[in-house]
Amino acid sequence: MRLAVAAAALLLMAQAPIPAAPSPPDTWVPRQTAEIVMLDKLRAVPTVITVKTGQEVPYGTLTVAVKSCQTRPNDLPQNAAAFLEVTDSRGSAPVFRGWVLSNTPSVSQFEHPVYDLRLVSCK
Repeated sequence: MRLAVAAAALLLMAQAPIPAAPSPPDTWVPRQTAEIVMLDKLRAVPTVITVKTGQEVPYGTLTVAVKSCQTRPNDLPQNAAAFLEVTDSRGSAPVFRGWVLSNTPSVSQFEHPVYDLRLVSCK
């Protein structure tokens, strides 16, 4: 009798859905598209470009490639982070390769005499 009750309890437990574990507070959610504002500092003209993760888009002499784009979960303060690789057609080495944050654009070390960029969001 006890064996039958234990077997029935195990069967019920095996069929019950397993609750999802809560996400840790430092979790980032991957997104597919980065929205970036490019600024031509000579003409003072901002342009919004949209780049899918894994693709690249030309802007002036630059090529902007988005390697990763992530956002914070809805229950945390909103922020977006993108790993970018920026190359200039007038040089051989990447101009910039690293993370940029939408809430703190000054953390990025992207420096160019003609262009500036800022991550707006990841969607």
